[in-house]
Amino acid sequence: MSEEILVVENLVAGAGEKMILNGLSFSVRAGESVAIMGPNGSGKSTLANVLMGHPGYEVHSGKIIFRGKDITNAKPEERAAAGLFLAFQEPREIAGLELFPFLFDAYKSINTARGEEAGSVFVFKKKLDEELEALGITANWSERHLNQDFSGGEKKKSELLQLALASPALAVLDEIDSGLDVDALAVAGSAISRLKEKGASIIAITHYQQAMKYIKPDRVLVMQQGAIAASGGPELALRLETEGFANLGVTSQKP
Repeated sequence: MSEEILVVENLVAGAGEKMILNGLSFSVRAGESVAIMGPNGSGKSTLANVLMGHPGYEVHSGKIIFRGKDITNAKPEERAAAGLFLAFQEPREIAGLELFPFLFDAYKSINTARGEEAGSVFVFKKKLDEELEALGITANWSERHLNQDFSGGEKKKSELLQLALASPALAVLDEIDSGLDVDALAVAGSAISRLKEKGASIIAITHYQQAMKYIKPDRVLVMQQGAIAASGGPELALRLETEGFANLGVTSQKP
């Protein structure tokens, strides 16, 4: 059995005075894909942000062990350098930040932090063009500003482009399927498959069974009230689609 790349132990975390994660525990093995589902308000997006070290959330107790190291109090950039990546549910638009230099600087920084050779701008441009083609993005798209005036699908492709260039060991995808049509979802699925072929692990937070055929999870976890309420194989996602969360004893919570 593959070693565990991520271990979350009795994690208690929240935003301000509001506690959202309540003794959450689970693990992810190297090369494994795990889908996390659950009703609104169950803590899924909070989990994604806490794993990445978002400063708006505070860990009160518990541990996050990534690749054998305790990263519970690590800075986001330290987690990224270690091989963790978060694709946001709602990527922010940043006017004035040109996409190409942003991607190149991020690429150089993360490779330098990992002790790897980043290569010249020409090496990067070749890699960028390959990823743009794989995602079905026109080359001049990289001359735009970060997510500014992007459609929902374009923002998700922007996240997938950053994901590919970062080459993480573990990618956390917070509703990467949200707002995508069938064709765009297939492109996203192809990008995820390429990442998995490189040996990366995946945590995919999603509401929809439709995304499962592209994510192809090894396991499905269901969250309720900030903890794991149920777990199983891909068949669990099919059951949730037909029966809903209520039949598992999982209910929506007020925000």
